[in-house]
Amino acid sequence: MTQAYRPAARFLHWTVALIILCMIPAGLIMTTEGLPRPVQDTLFLFHKNAGVVVGLLMLVRLAYRSAHPPPPLPVSVQAWQARIARLTHVMLYVLVLFMVASGFVRVTTGGYPLEVWDALGLPRLPKIETVGNTASALHEATAFVLIALVLLHAGAALHHAFARRDGVFARMWPAAGR
Repeated sequence: MTQAYRPAARFLHWTVALIILCMIPAGLIMTTEGLPRPVQDTLFLFHKNAGVVVGLLMLVRLAYRSAHPPPPLPVSVQAWQARIARLTHVMLYVLVLFMVASGFVRVTTGGYPLEVWDALGLPRLPKIETVGNTASALHEATAFVLIALVLLHAGAALHHAFARRDGVFARMWPAAGR
């Protein structure tokens, strides 16, 4: 039987995944021209503050993962697939953290509120519109790379779950190890 991820790792994975899967459509829709202002404001409020939560959860994930490395892949996974899986996971972490950072820079240097952050009294970057505009462009461009990588990751997981049935998907499924 394939060894499952620990419950805390599975909880962090699925929590971050669900938040990001909600943030993606919010981020794509919130800049639509002609969108009613109350809808747009709600989407921006959600997207910005969910980003802060994702950033904090990703830091917890990194700390947890360094203390509790993932279980080994089943022996049926070929070496080239394992390398691609490792690279994909590293890129997911890097891109999610980059999205959080670029979103934070965009919001704070653009002079916009970041409600969760501000409520905690945490420091903000000074308002510098050119920096905010650059961060915004990077955030938007990176979003499409992240979406593609999320689709690749989900596709590979589904391939392992339904085509290969090799236990790779089951390792991360919330009910694993029960």
